[in-house]
Amino acid sequence: MIRFNNVSKYYPSRSGRQFVFRDVCLDIPTDRNIGLLGPNGVGKSTFMKMVGGADRPSRGTITVDQKISWPIGLGGGLQGSMTARENVRFVARINGYKDSKPIEKFVDEFAEIGKYFDEPIKTYSSGMRARVGFGLSFAFDFDVLLMDEVGAVGDQNFKKKSAKLLREKTSSSKVILVSHSISQHQKLCESGLVIKNQSLFFYDQIGDAINDYERTYVK
Repeated sequence: MIRFNNVSKYYPSRSGRQFVFRDVCLDIPTDRNIGLLGPNGVGKSTFMKMVGGADRPSRGTITVDQKISWPIGLGGGLQGSMTARENVRFVARINGYKDSKPIEKFVDEFAEIGKYFDEPIKTYSSGMRARVGFGLSFAFDFDVLLMDEVGAVGDQNFKKKSAKLLREKTSSSKVILVSHSISQHQKLCESGLVIKNQSLFFYDQIGDAINDYERTYVK
């Protein structure tokens, strides 16, 4: 279960606090795949970062009783001054792995970036960062995977490889998915979350969530 207890998230601006979420109270089940729906700028990335522990609410608390991944997608959590190998080694060690070599090998082979695996992350393109981010996330076992536009990176071979590995992972893990593809939500998810009016609305059936999203945002 992921529990939002009176959660607000805002950012300061010249005109005052700009709220993304305001006083959200919601229990989100973690025993199913969930699609997160909303247009650009409504707070999907903020939601994923808070649930994954990369950001904190301005007010309130988020509690989880499962092992949840960091947001998997654009590789934004990677340290730019370190190489991909050094990033992988660091993450492996803080997750309790004394020998990081098997994980380094997995991510290196998955990312397919060749010699750049030993170059600083700050020299990478966004696509290269995403490849490393995907590989690093897939190298560990989580109860819930936070997936952000999983099919948006790489050539067709890389997309097929990512999709195959995702299918394998979802046999033992659940997913909270961000995607602009309605068909991807329908294919992967049982339930849905819609972000609107600075709040979260949970639907047991993904079809009901899609209907609410389209009524609210699709003109």
